[in-house]
Amino acid sequence: MPRPPLPDEVQDFLRKPNPSVITSIRGDGQPVSVATWYLWEDGRVLVNMDAARKRVEYLRQDPRVSLTVLAEEDWYTHVSMQGHVVEWADDPDLAIIDRCSQHYTGKDYPVRDRQRVAAWIEVDRWHGWGAHKASDNPDNVG
Repeated sequence: MPRPPLPDEVQDFLRKPNPSVITSIRGDGQPVSVATWYLWEDGRVLVNMDAARKRVEYLRQDPRVSLTVLAEEDWYTHVSMQGHVVEWADDPDLAIIDRCSQHYTGKDYPVRDRQRVAAWIEVDRWHGWGAHKASDNPDNVG
């Protein structure tokens, strides 16, 4: 699998509000996947979660994560990234979740009475498929 930095065209793809699925690891080793919003910023992935979600607990115990981003118009085109959480921040004024919500919906996040937490993910490896398949790289797997 290729390592960062990601090519410019892949980063352009990741800057779009495409659907994505994030996978964390439970304490017993079982992977857990859920749909999520994300932002691609400065070569890292930013996610924001309800602070009471089990996913937050899992990621604090084991920071390894996988995120797959699917092209909205063609889900065969996707980019999967494996990495780890490198930074956490509380989101008391909901500014970070509002940025995510604005990116995906054009509106502030509607749920205003729940604590939120943000996590920045550093990408260790990635692979693409469809329009983002690195055909000249034999380590690119699907």
